[in-house]
Amino acid sequence: MAGYIPILLDCEDHPCLVVGGGMIAERKTQALLEAKAKVTVISPELTQGLFMLYVANRIVWEARVFAGGDTKRYWIVHAATDQAMVNQQIAEEAKMNGIPVNVASHVEESTFINPAVMRRGRLTIAVSTEGAGPVVASSICKLLNEQYGDEYEIYLEFLYMMRTEIKKRVDSPKRRHTLLRKLTEYPILEEIRHGIFKAWNETQIQRWIVKNEED
Repeated sequence: MAGYIPILLDCEDHPCLVVGGGMIAERKTQALLEAKAKVTVISPELTQGLFMLYVANRIVWEARVFAGGDTKRYWIVHAATDQAMVNQQIAEEAKMNGIPVNVASHVEESTFINPAVMRRGRLTIAVSTEGAGPVVASSICKLLNEQYGDEYEIYLEFLYMMRTEIKKRVDSPKRRHTLLRKLTEYPILEEIRHGIFKAWNETQIQRWIVKNEED
């Protein structure tokens, strides 16, 4: 079993390459666009979905086959053609240049794997079987999708706002940690679920911080 470590990469404005124009390439491209990456697709043909992204100026399309040297300009690479030898060539070149590469058809040739992902605003839960069973990973994500509802998006925005305010108003790292721990114990999530939560104003925020610093 490979030694994978789960990480979240900030792809915003980074140039990323997808080689291939089929449905797998479309899914890889959509995921990169959701992460605000700058995506180039190299393929003689595109799915309708990819072509519409090109028409909308959301991707760069180079209508040709892969050529040696294509990977050098990119931050990460997806090899998603229907030709195993081409995918292998892409992977070898990317590895030689120290560029992370995912090979859709052969996970063992990849240096990173795209997990199944469940998102709720700031909440991101990734599930991977390390290539053993992508369908299983997707099924687990569906269960998580039912368990973590829309209330978590509101809840985490509240926590983010409070964390920012606590960092601005409290100098001591130890006191900050204590306040953040107490905040997670406060029944905000239950209030959101029952529809009785209201956003805190400046006075409420300051009052809560002062009270819980004293406790």
